[in-house]
Amino acid sequence: MIRAIGLVEFNSIAKGIESADAMLKTGQVDIIVSRPICPGKYITLVWGDVAAVESAVKAGIAKGDVNVVDDFILPNVHPQVIPACSAGNPVVEVHALGIIETFSVAAMIVAADTAVKAGEVDLIEIRLGMGLGGKSFTTLTGDVAAVKSAVEAGARTAADKGLLVQQVVIPSPHKSLIPSIV
Repeated sequence: MIRAIGLVEFNSIAKGIESADAMLKTGQVDIIVSRPICPGKYITLVWGDVAAVESAVKAGIAKGDVNVVDDFILPNVHPQVIPACSAGNPVVEVHALGIIETFSVAAMIVAADTAVKAGEVDLIEIRLGMGLGGKSFTTLTGDVAAVKSAVEAGARTAADKGLLVQQVVIPSPHKSLIPSIV
């Protein structure tokens, strides 16, 4: 069971790799993802117990110094978040469709976690900055009221950091659009 996740996002690939090494050497954590993203940034997302994740993220921030773009620690991450970050969650039917778009990976994961905790929704995917000019987005589904509530809650967390690009709720997406999303 994943107890906590933490991420540090860097504007330097070299500094990101060096900081990922420091993160792993400092805390008893495992890597979920550690890779370059667009446009020439680097992310490291780790998991473990809360204290270990806190130590690792702190070490990553210290080593990354002025190259740190964003970071977070989520002590009680929702179980849908990790699968949505990797390959997406299997969704059988899309009712209303919610989309949150941010300027950073860290802001997106926190927004997605907040959204899925705010309503009876299913995360479809969290896209982490590859091929998107460094932006990230999440898609989620549920009934219209739940999706509106979830999108508003998630978007608010990104907006509070000044990293929200856009939020959209499509009450009944066209059936031809669904294969492009799931």
